[in-house]
Amino acid sequence: MDGFQAYGAGKAGGSFDPLTFIRQPQTVLRICCWLFSIVVLGCVANEGYVNRPEAVEEFCIFNQNQSACSFAVAVGMLCFLCSTAFLALDAYFPQISGVKDRKKVVVADIGMSAVWSLVWFVGFCFLANQWQVSKAEDNPLNEGADAARAAIVFCFLSIFTWGGVSLLSLERLKKVSFEEEYNKLFTPPLA
Repeated sequence: MDGFQAYGAGKAGGSFDPLTFIRQPQTVLRICCWLFSIVVLGCVANEGYVNRPEAVEEFCIFNQNQSACSFAVAVGMLCFLCSTAFLALDAYFPQISGVKDRKKVVVADIGMSAVWSLVWFVGFCFLANQWQVSKAEDNPLNEGADAARAAIVFCFLSIFTWGGVSLLSLERLKKVSFEEEYNKLFTPPLA
């Protein structure tokens, strides 16, 4: 039993190794989530609005539906912030010594990842539908078409990256739960 170390609490307070952190599958997927949100946000914010020669104001290239562009920009921005926060939390995770605190972090990660996967699915369906029903005469120069398609593709890919993060967090929850049970069995009672 001397060679056994608990999942993370035994290592709490150790030094941070960036190479080990970057190589973890959860970190790789979370960086992909971060990048995909930047792509969707950038595509829609930069080329999602088009000017018409006869109109004064811009319109959204997704069937002239301002809600589609607003939704994509909002989800991209919020997902970017959430990914950044959870990347920082993943880096700090080995430093958390309390098993209950670790469990709270992992459960929050599972919940947020599942919610983001669902939001990206809704975003993909919404943007793909609005792009499909867009009229060619509304955008005769086909401005922003590649950006719109890229936004739709990266919405689709984000479904799977956030789903993957959620599954990896479930595995982490199993390890944290095992650590909690181990501590209950092998920690001597206080006298």
